[in-house]
Amino acid sequence: MCRVVKVSESGYYRSLQSAGKPKPWQLLPVKIREIYNENPDNDNYGVGRILLALTQRGIAISRSSVRRAMKRGGLLHGAPRQPGNLTRADLAAQKAENLIHRDFTAGTPNRKWLTDITQIQCQDGKLYLAAVLDCYNGEIVGLAMDDNMKKELCACQAQGAYGMTLHSDRGSQFTSSSFQKVLAQYGAVQSMSGTGRCYDNARMESFFATLKKEKLYRIRTEQMPMAQVKSIVFRYIMTYYNRQRIYTANPGGLPPAMYRQAARGLAA
Repeated sequence: MCRVVKVSESGYYRSLQSAGKPKPWQLLPVKIREIYNENPDNDNYGVGRILLALTQRGIAISRSSVRRAMKRGGLLHGAPRQPGNLTRADLAAQKAENLIHRDFTAGTPNRKWLTDITQIQCQDGKLYLAAVLDCYNGEIVGLAMDDNMKKELCACQAQGAYGMTLHSDRGSQFTSSSFQKVLAQYGAVQSMSGTGRCYDNARMESFFATLKKEKLYRIRTEQMPMAQVKSIVFRYIMTYYNRQRIYTANPGGLPPAMYRQAARGLAA
């Protein structure tokens, strides 16, 4: 029979052994589902993060294979909606120069920070969130939430700063004398985006887009009390985003806080 169908005898028996067994590409969606099931927020993972998660588990596979498997399983996500610019420039205030020029990288922790404000609609009003991102590892190193966006919301974000460059847009909250006094107290150098140039703080804007796409747009915050939304935002950022979520810009996809700890251990 082997001569008739022009196959080797060994090939024939190998085909019998593999008959009925799932192919590697058939097992891949199972592995992806396992990754999603590790944390409810993991179902936001796109191709890049799934590829890193599989690599961390010792599974060597191409990006195109991951994309195909996710497409078959209906797991590909659309692009996030981008948040609009919230803060308004104070044209009369003295402005700082743009010192980072869209270079959102840093070789050491606490040398280059980004900050901004976004708003979240809740059942009982708007919640304003101010956050600070460390360019070294993408970690959110500070956040504050309140039902207003007065200058005090931002000033409290500078309390841990010392000697770094802190970049923001030119909103009146960041040009206020109280905010600048706190920066001076901690030796921080202020940097500001150009007027109307949102890309000058693109990495910070990207974080807010991720927060809204992966969490806020999915839970109908406008139907929730502000206190509940505050708790959800805090847990997502400080527990999941900083410590569990794969961060593609870090080596090996390490979450921000985990990368900082690993780098500290290597330096010791």
